[in-house]
Amino acid sequence: MLKTKTRRRFLFLSCAFLLAATNALSQESSSKPGESSPSAPSETTNSGGPTAALKAVLSAACSQNQTEFVRFLTARNREAFSRMTPLARVALMKRFVLLNEPGRPTASANPAGRPILRCQTPDVTTEMQIGGAELRDNIAFLPMELRSAADSTGANVHQITMGLVREDGEWKLLSLGLLLLDLPALEVEWDAAEMESTERDAIEALKKVSAAVEAYRNKYLRLPESLANLGPPLHGAANGEAAGFLDSDLANGMKNGYAVRYVIVGASTLGAPAKYELAATPLQYGRTGRRSFFRDSNGAVHAADRRGAIGSEADPKVE
Repeated sequence: MLKTKTRRRFLFLSCAFLLAATNALSQESSSKPGESSPSAPSETTNSGGPTAALKAVLSAACSQNQTEFVRFLTARNREAFSRMTPLARVALMKRFVLLNEPGRPTASANPAGRPILRCQTPDVTTEMQIGGAELRDNIAFLPMELRSAADSTGANVHQITMGLVREDGEWKLLSLGLLLLDLPALEVEWDAAEMESTERDAIEALKKVSAAVEAYRNKYLRLPESLANLGPPLHGAANGEAAGFLDSDLANGMKNGYAVRYVIVGASTLGAPAKYELAATPLQYGRTGRRSFFRDSNGAVHAADRRGAIGSEADPKVE
């Protein structure tokens, strides 16, 4: 029931983003993306102005560059963003460009001198035109048109008004349309909305670790002593101490909000009879996941809500 309510709220926020954005354009902006205004040249060329900040935000969202994106969050939102799961952070950035995959941003200008940012992915390219900023003390509203680059007629243009606020002399994100960007109030719900994907990733992580363990066994005729033995070597070629079968995150026992544990069953690491168990538990119960996953020594995966504790082979099997 809780998961259903969270999903409904998540979908409501997504719909509110587009609905409010369409209404906001006529209410809050005096200069459309395709038009010029007396203040346009000076504001557009100001590298520290709200237009430049919005271009940088959209560019970071396009490439899903979290380090760059967080620069344009208010201090309150920046702190909340750091607590969100990696998947929830990416989901938030996707909302700015309406693309699922990271893209390559390129900037240009329309005939009126208004900035245009394109976000190119292998499947689709979106185009965002930014209008002139309406300044109100330390708050700026900028109209933006977002469309597919293939939409030459403008049949499916999303008109969005973006809000920015000046904090410590720099422009930061304030709102998307009429939806206030208040991450401390939304971070738990964003995490919960991504929890199903995070739990699926935990199962995939156990499969990857299991495959890496077997690859190590086939090559070195024994089990690795720890996950670190499966990670990439710091220098030189792969070897028994760092075989290069896992990425550095999994080799350190963490992946997308889950902690991964590897245990050898019995005293011996030698030969095919040697067995092992794997476990994946949420780093933050209720936010990065609810279920704990356990791979028994026979290869079956079990799952149960253990409130963050390690699972066991007594838990139901994952089909």
